[in-house]
Amino acid sequence: MFLVASIAATTAFAQDAAPKVDNTKINQRDQHGGQTTPFDQPNDAEDIKVAAAVRKAIVGDSSLSMSAHNIKFIASDGTVILRGPVKDDAEKARVESIVKGVPGVATVQNQLDTKH
Repeated sequence: MFLVASIAATTAFAQDAAPKVDNTKINQRDQHGGQTTPFDQPNDAEDIKVAAAVRKAIVGDSSLSMSAHNIKFIASDGTVILRGPVKDDAEKARVESIVKGVPGVATVQNQLDTKH
């Protein structure tokens, strides 16, 4: 019984100690003004292939933060639009570089936000 209480207390403490992530302003921005969102991802076979390759390249880079691994993007006709928060300017540039190296990507619109 004591062990269960200790584990519960430790878990509660760990949750309180973790920084809270708040993307409310970014999400509100993305909902208004005709912004392109992942819902705009074309269902064309080539665009889906490029999108899958982009996701694989980003997730495959272990030097990137969890935020970078979870960015939003849209791949359409060789253009990839990157959206979402990343750790810093260096990571923003790294993600763009990775995406530019994916076969089928002609241009990258880097709209990533940095957490300062």
